Amino acid sequence: MKILSVTPRKDHQLEVITDDGTCGLFDVRPYLNAEAFTPLQEMTAFCHIYNGGYFIEWDCGADLSADTIAAHWQPRCVAAVWRSDWVR
Repeated sequence: MKILSVTPRKDHQLEVITDDGTCGLFDVRPYLNAEAFTPLQEMTAFCHIYNGGYFIEWDCGADLSADTIAAHWQPRCVAAVWRSDWVR
C-alpha cells in the first residue's frame, strides 16, 4: 500500500488515502504514550507531518509505516483518485 494523502485531524486521527483509492481513518491516540510519540500530544507537532509514500513521519522523528496503518486503520470509502497511468 502506498499513501497518497495524509491529513491530520483535531482528534489525533489521520485521514489517509491510498494508491488504490481507499480512504479511511487511522487513530494515533494509542501511540501517544510511547516515548517517540509523546511530542505529538501537542497538536502543533501532530500537524507537522511528512508523507513518504510508504511511511509517514513527524518532525520529532516519530513515524508509522504504511503496513502499520493498513493493519490498524478504519477504511471508510473508495475515493476518486486520478492516476497518470490510467491515461493512454
